[in-house]
Amino acid sequence: MVYLLNEKISFPDPRMGEEDGLIAVGGDLSVERLLLAYSNGIFPWYSFRDGEKLWYCPMQRFVIFPDEIHISHSMRTLLNKRKYAFSISKDFEAVIRNCSNLRIGEKGAWLGEEMIKAYTELHKRGFAESIEVWEGEKLVGGLYGVTLHGCFFGESMFSLVPSASKIALIALAELMKANKWKLIDCQFETPHLKSMGGRFIDYEEYMDIITGNTAHDKEEQ
Repeated sequence: MVYLLNEKISFPDPRMGEEDGLIAVGGDLSVERLLLAYSNGIFPWYSFRDGEKLWYCPMQRFVIFPDEIHISHSMRTLLNKRKYAFSISKDFEAVIRNCSNLRIGEKGAWLGEEMIKAYTELHKRGFAESIEVWEGEKLVGGLYGVTLHGCFFGESMFSLVPSASKIALIALAELMKANKWKLIDCQFETPHLKSMGGRFIDYEEYMDIITGNTAHDKEEQ
């Protein structure tokens, strides 16, 4: 079942959604609604056909645990050359706009001005971060996402040179390991993310991790 949202900041039970994870249509992209959404594993997409806001929450979640990040031999060789450097939220706007340039026209989603404005506001409020990859002074890759509950909810990434987005993802995972953050939510499976260590977990386990109800989290407290 797909629900029509109104001005009230709320969502239906994600377990009642469609098989592909679609649970609701409409609503706004306010900081309050977005924070409620991500706290429950829900994320917005735009319909390519009519620009409508679509809210998804798949019951099988494709995630990367930071300590399971896979770094291939060729990637280790590239990293050891130190050709590229990375930074954290040095230029969030540049990252999201590069992601937008690459996604306009893609089937199924469009990262337009309303989305850019919404996630930039999340960043200003301390709930979204970016990883930039630099070749000298040139921005050549990066990713951005929402940061909540010790988790990183990935939104998009881009590469202007081969492997730049992989470098960004590795940098993110290493930073998360160092700070004992829990998981990277990839939203959907791709061959690229699967090769980096992505795997599926069910929604109940996913929510236990986000809310800190896992045995692992309790041992660390």
